[in-house]
Amino acid sequence: MDAKQLLTLVVRPTLQKLKLHSQAAEQLIVGTIYQESEAHFLKQVGGGPALGVIQMEPATYRDIWDNYLAYKRTLANQITELSSMESLDEDMRPHVTQLITNLAFAVAMCRAHYLRKKPPLPKAGDIEGLAKYWKEHYNTPMGAGKVEEFIDRFPREILSC
Repeated sequence: MDAKQLLTLVVRPTLQKLKLHSQAAEQLIVGTIYQESEAHFLKQVGGGPALGVIQMEPATYRDIWDNYLAYKRTLANQITELSSMESLDEDMRPHVTQLITNLAFAVAMCRAHYLRKKPPLPKAGDIEGLAKYWKEHYNTPMGAGKVEEFIDRFPREILSC
């Protein structure tokens, strides 16, 4: 997937619609996508549970809805509006498969994941800072991902967008 198109056609407009846009946020999300799935894979390679270009596990997805978005109704409604009506369950929660089939929804869920964290985002353009933030707050210290991988995979062409 072309990183500039992903940024300008999906990530930036989605974050703007949610009123959660910043250059640092968009760079963190694009970097996360390139680190987690290489902006290519929709299911975890090797048979794991992670889904979509953001490679979010269903358990994490449920936790965000149960323990964060349940208390942030405006944001929850905005994210739900990005989903397909057919995907809504009896509680009006989008089905986890929206992470695979709906790029804007996946971007919104990635941003919601990072919003749960207290430390502020690193400055835009600080690729090493973004990588460390991803590792600590998305992949977690026990996760298999490495800061160096994030730095290597980060699509630098988005820095000029």
